Amino acid sequence: MISSSYFINVVRFTLLVLVQVLVFNRLNFFGFINPMVYILFLYWYPIKENRAVFIGLSFLLGFCIDFFSDTMAIHAASTVTIAYLRPAIMRFVFGVNYEFQSFRLGNATKAQQITFLALLIIVHHMVFFALEIFSLANILLILKKVLAIGLSTLVLCLLFSSLFSVRKE
Repeated sequence: MISSSYFINVVRFTLLVLVQVLVFNRLNFFGFINPMVYILFLYWYPIKENRAVFIGLSFLLGFCIDFFSDTMAIHAASTVTIAYLRPAIMRFVFGVNYEFQSFRLGNATKAQQITFLALLIIVHHMVFFALEIFSLANILLILKKVLAIGLSTLVLCLLFSSLFSVRKE
């Protein structure tokens, strides 16, 4: 059903924006770690949907986070980048299997799912912090933030993913 898939994506979009803005933007682990769990929307979005709509929704997601976080389009640029690169990342992780009509993310191995999510997070954070700091003189600071915030984001995304996933029996 198109309407149920549409409804689920609208609910995911709304809840992830609210959780990010109201909860995770206010957290400061060790003074600088703010997990970015809204990336889960880009991870969970159906694979065979229209790519232009996906990139547009990614921009809208980043724009909403930017609007509430006052970050001047850095989130939007990062989410559009990973939305654009998502097919290449999927081809790298899953091989040509993902191009078949019967492929589902839930049918992939856990290692492939974690690798896919980790690559999405790494690319997002590299773009985000490179734009935020905007100085190659501070490359070690960029890498420190990518590693620390990326690891915390990955752990929380895996936790949310396991909590809200449909169990196969």
